[in-house]
Amino acid sequence: MKHATIFYRSEFAPDDEVVPGVKFGRPEWVPSPAFWAERALQEGPFAENYVSPTGTPLVEDVVFCLLGGYGVKMEINRAAWNRLKRADVLAPQSSPSAEEIELLLRKPLSVAGRQVRYRFPRQRAARVAAAIAFLGSRTFSTEAPLELRSELMSLPGVGPKTASWIVRNWTGSNEVAILDIHVLRAGQIIGLFPTQVTLPRDYQSLEMRFLEFASALQVPASLLDALMWREMRTLTR
Repeated sequence: MKHATIFYRSEFAPDDEVVPGVKFGRPEWVPSPAFWAERALQEGPFAENYVSPTGTPLVEDVVFCLLGGYGVKMEINRAAWNRLKRADVLAPQSSPSAEEIELLLRKPLSVAGRQVRYRFPRQRAARVAAAIAFLGSRTFSTEAPLELRSELMSLPGVGPKTASWIVRNWTGSNEVAILDIHVLRAGQIIGLFPTQVTLPRDYQSLEMRFLEFASALQVPASLLDALMWREMRTLTR
């Protein structure tokens, strides 16, 4: 898969609009478009880490994303996923029940030297079991990311953000955007997104606006939303 080359759009003046209603600003103004363009430039050779697919089986990417999301910190997300993988729940041809998965998720997880509990063991176990059964009876192509997203959204608990996250992880596609709360907040601060949004209803229109913004900066969407997620998560803390 060919990825976009990253350029810093230095021809933008601070008062120039990158897209209608969004001024470029300066790199030291957090979180202006100039700030995000500069952060993308600073990634240098590491930028490909954001846009290249991981090569892992689709079921592993789907389960990882189902275990995360609202109310689950990334560190706990990964610890829960690691437990299921070690238990061979994610192995090819596995057909675990929701009850089996729930038992694994109810046991305390070790995260940064502490024992923590996963917040939604029953709900997420049911979703994971349904996803594993769904994926076991189908084949998918990395060449049609939007079609894949549409199919994944038929799964319980998979909305456009989660489906986009899965598609990004599995295909490295820049045709989708992962618009979580941190990316939405960054966009609202600079006027890219309206202050009042309703999800999932508004997801498509917000995504189109984000992709237009990424294109104007000449930064791959996969790099831009990852940087926004990482930096805004840190700033929120």
